Amino acid sequence: MKKIYADAGSALDGLLFDGMHLCVGGFGLCGIPERLIDALRDSGVKDLTIASNNAGIDNEGLGKLLRSKQVKKMISSYVGENKEFERQFLSGELEVEFCPQGTLAERCRAGGAGIPGFYTKTGVGTQVAEGKEVKNFDGEDYILERGIYADLCLIKGWKADKAGNLMFRKTARNFNAPMATAGKICVAEVEEIVEVGELDPDAIHLPSIYVKRLICGAPYDKKIEFRMTREREEA
Repeated sequence: MKKIYADAGSALDGLLFDGMHLCVGGFGLCGIPERLIDALRDSGVKDLTIASNNAGIDNEGLGKLLRSKQVKKMISSYVGENKEFERQFLSGELEVEFCPQGTLAERCRAGGAGIPGFYTKTGVGTQVAEGKEVKNFDGEDYILERGIYADLCLIKGWKADKAGNLMFRKTARNFNAPMATAGKICVAEVEEIVEVGELDPDAIHLPSIYVKRLICGAPYDKKIEFRMTREREEA
């Protein structure tokens, strides 16, 4: 079965349609599938519902899709540093479902495991709980959260072998691994593709069975959201 594609556009060919649901890995600008997001923008597909930790920043990451007005709804934990997101939300152009970060990760993990829902204390008594079932266990209230299962998952890894086994590097592991399992099809981009057998089996974070299509997106610019520096003290 062919898994390796020449570029992001060809890897997404035949998979996209208006109104689809996506899970997109990454945290801020760390570990985001940049090449696949660009191809998604260039395709012109619209009315997207996207589950992602955040919506990128202005003109970077998923912020590109907001700028082109291809997103109908975001399911996210953190949406700061994005003026276009703020503008669309306040004007009623964008639907937003705020989801606590741990709950979002668990919703994706549950979706990938075939679990339709689970109960959690996170959000009890807040706006997060509005409209959700509340159940009492041992004298404590819990709210029902639904698992997330998408039409398409887009993730970024560090290394992959030609079979599609993936390794993530440090914090780029974040949401990528659980989101990779939470959809019908997972497309991954990586910085390097090696021969089967070159990766230590004990170091593989995502087995190849979850990855249907794969591209090498290198080189990357390694963008930084905020560059923080300290004034150098005079000698």
